[in-house]
Amino acid sequence: MGNVVQLYTSLNGRIGRRTWWLASIAMGVVILIIEFAILAPLGFSPMANLGAMQAGDAAALSDSLHKAQWVSLIIYLVFGLPILALGVKRRHDRDNSGLDVMIFYGLYLLLALASALGIGYTTIDMGNGVSLPAPSMPLTVVNVLLGIYGIYLLVVMGFLKGTTGPNQYGADPLIAGAAVAA
Repeated sequence: MGNVVQLYTSLNGRIGRRTWWLASIAMGVVILIIEFAILAPLGFSPMANLGAMQAGDAAALSDSLHKAQWVSLIIYLVFGLPILALGVKRRHDRDNSGLDVMIFYGLYLLLALASALGIGYTTIDMGNGVSLPAPSMPLTVVNVLLGIYGIYLLVVMGFLKGTTGPNQYGADPLIAGAAVAA
C-alpha cells in the first residue's frame, strides 16, 4: 500500500512504462467515475444536451456545458499531484527533470480555468436559434499547440524506453523489478 501512495504522491524516483500506463489508466478511470457521479445529479447528460440543442434551448445547453467545465477543472486540481507525480517520475526514467510535464499541466489548468470563466470565448450560431460558446481563434491555436505537445509527451512517456541502468534520479525500475522478482 505504501508503494501505491508513494507512486501517486512523490515526485522523486523513476517508474517504467508499464507502471506509468497502469497507474495512468487506473487514475483516468477513477476521474471519469467521479466526474459522472458529480455531473449526473447536476443535470449534465450528453443525451439531454443533444435534446437541448435540437430544441433550440441554448440557455440549458450553455448552463450544462458551463457546469461540466467547472467540475472538470476542480477534479483536475484535486488530482493534480497524482497526475504530476506519475508524469515527473516517468520523465525521470528518461533522465529528464520533468519540468516539461509541470509546464504542460500548468498551461492545461490555465486553459481549463479560462474555459470555465468563459475568457477567450465567443458565441457561434448553430442554427435553430442555438448559439453556443466557442473558443476564439487565439485560444484555439493555443489549444492545438498544447494538444500537439500533449501527444509528444504521450509518446515520450508511454512508448520510449527509459535510461538503462541508474541515472541521477535513481535506479533503473526494470532492473530493480527484476531483482525483487528473483
